[in-house]
Formats: sequence, C-alpha cells, structure tokens
Amino acid sequence: MIIESFVVGPLETNCFIIAEEKTREAIVVDPGDEPDRILDVIKEKDYNIKYIVCTHAHFDHVGAVPEIKNGTGAMVAIHRDELEAYKQSGEFASLWGYEIEALPNPDLFVSEGDILKIGDLTFEVLHTPGHSPGGICLFGEGIIVTGDTLFAGSVGRTDFEGGDIENLKMSFKRLMALPGDMKVLPGHGPLSTISRERVDNFFNELL
Repeated sequence: MIIESFVVGPLETNCFIIAEEKTREAIVVDPGDEPDRILDVIKEKDYNIKYIVCTHAHFDHVGAVPEIKNGTGAMVAIHRDELEAYKQSGEFASLWGYEIEALPNPDLFVSEGDILKIGDLTFEVLHTPGHSPGGICLFGEGIIVTGDTLFAGSVGRTDFEGGDIENLKMSFKRLMALPGDMKVLPGHGPLSTISRERVDNFFNELL
C-alpha cells in the first residue's frame, strides 16, 4: 500500500492518495484545494484514481473535487446525509472569504458497512456523525482515515450547522474501540494511532 499525503489550502487540510502498488488503483480522500499538486503526483506516479472520497462536505475538504474528477474521471463518493452540505459548500466557503468551483453531482452515496476496493486493498465505510451529519471514516489495511471526526489530541468542532456533540461522543467511543495499533490519518494535523488517542485525546475527559 502507498499513502501520499498533502497539506492543502488555507485551512491546512490533509488530503490523501491511497494506492495499491501492483495495479496502481487509488483513492483520493478529501481534495480540499491545490488540485494541480495532487494531479501532478497522480500523473507522475501513474495512479488510476477509482474514487474521490469526501469524509464530509465542508469546503476545505471538497474544494478541488471538480478538477480532480475532470482530471481522472473518478467517482465522487459521499454519505447521503452530506448531500445538502455538499450542495451548499460554495455558500459556506464564501462565509469564510473563499471561493470554490461548482461541485459535480456525487456518483456514489456510501453508507455504514459499504466496502471500497482498490486492487487488493479493502476499506470499510464507518458512518461517524458529530462534526457533520454524514461524516465518514475509511477503515482497513491497518489505517483509519478520520476526516474531522478525530484529530491527534482533539476532535472536530460541532458548532457548524449539522454538528452534534452527543453524536460525536458516540463516534469517538466507537473509534477508541478499534485496535490500538491502527494508524489514524486525520483531516488536519499530524498522524496518530488509536492507542495514543486513548491516552492523550482531551475528549476522553468529556465522555
């Protein structure tokens, strides 16, 4: 498995390319900005992008979706509960003083338990609401991509429309029950592990 990481845009969002070495099939997760950087790596490494997965639809996680889809032909996947936020991401961006292109319609609505395969790699969709209603994580192959559900030492905020602290508590507990050696690839900030978050994450004190 190959993992390429990019810190993109003014909010320093983590975008990931996860690829299977043999087939070069890959997923792009949360392309929030700087599409040229992402596309350059895709072309250089000859990745065949099968899915563009948005862990949620806030503009800093979807801003480069149009360019990545146009450049790769990949399917855009979100949770159905993010559709309204996805449609309104341009308005949300403008509130922060940013502009993004109109987003293409999603090609695929993913739900709890769905499986995404790239080559021989398998990732399961976990529905983890709290930061947003349709927030998801991708779980498998020793990693979990958590979007803004879980950060190193912290969690996503819940004061945006659709945020819910009680849902976030349930999602957090669920993630803490995963194997301790699972590597956490969050939506912002440094990587971590589940075992480290069981000890260091301040959110444990609020449960």
